[in-house]
Amino acid sequence: MAQTHGARPHDYHLVDPSPWPIIGAIGAGALTFGMVMWMHGGTAWIAVIGTLIVLYTMFAWFRDVVAEGEHQGHHTPVVQLGLRYGMLLFIASEVMFFVAWFWAFFDSSLRPTAHVGSTWPPQGIEVFDPWHLPFVNTLILLTSGTTVTWAHHALREGDRKGLINGLWLTVILGALFTAVQAYEYMHAPFTFSGGIYGSTFFMATGFHGAHVLIGTIFLIVCLVRSYAGHFKPDHHFGFEAAAWYWHFVDVVWIFLFFCIYVWGSGGRY
Repeated sequence: MAQTHGARPHDYHLVDPSPWPIIGAIGAGALTFGMVMWMHGGTAWIAVIGTLIVLYTMFAWFRDVVAEGEHQGHHTPVVQLGLRYGMLLFIASEVMFFVAWFWAFFDSSLRPTAHVGSTWPPQGIEVFDPWHLPFVNTLILLTSGTTVTWAHHALREGDRKGLINGLWLTVILGALFTAVQAYEYMHAPFTFSGGIYGSTFFMATGFHGAHVLIGTIFLIVCLVRSYAGHFKPDHHFGFEAAAWYWHFVDVVWIFLFFCIYVWGSGGRY
C-alpha cells in the first residue's frame, strides 16, 4: 500500500496496483483490430470502442498521476529525477521516429529513380511555395516556443498570471498552426497515394501535425491545472514535460521546413 505523505521511510514511490495498463492494452488492441477491419470494408464500431477506451484510460491514468504528485506528495525530488529521465528517453524515441520519415524522404530525393523522371520533385508534381503558408506556420510555431518559455519563467518566479497568459497564447498559436496546416492539406496539388513525393511529404508533415495537436492538448491540460492552483516554482514536472515536448515539436518543424519545403521544392520557388 502507498503510505501517506510524510510517513515514507524513503524518497521513492512504490506505485499501487493499477488497472490502467491492461485496460489501455485492451483498448489499443481493439483500436488496431477495428481500424484494420474498417479499412477492409468492415464496421467501424470496434475502432470507435477502442478509441473511447484508450481516451478514457489516458484521462484516468494521468488523473491518478496528478493526484500522486499534487495531492499525495509522492513525487519527491528523486522521483522527479526519474520522471525527467523517462521524458528524455521518450523524446529520444520520438527523434528516431522522425528520423525514419526523413530517411524515406532523402532516400527518394537524393537519388531519384527513372520511375519519377530521375529528378526531384518528380515530373508533374506542383509543390508548395515554402515562403507562403509554410513560412507563416514556421513563424507561428517559433512564436509559440517563446510564449511557452515565457510561461515557464513566470512559473519559476511565482507569477501565476504570467503562467496562465503564456499558456493561453501558446495554446492559441498551436491551434492556429493546426488550422493553417489543415487548410494547406485541403489545397494540396498532390495526393498521398499519387506517388513517392506525396507519400513522404504527408507522412512527415502529417505526423508532425499530429504531434502539434497532442502537444496542444498537453498544454491545455496544464492550463486547466494552472487555474486549479497546481504547479509550484520548485515542483512542476507536469508543465516542464509539456514545455520540453513543445520545444521538440518546434525543432522538428524547423528541419521539416528547410528540408522538405525549401530544399525539397527543387528551387522551383
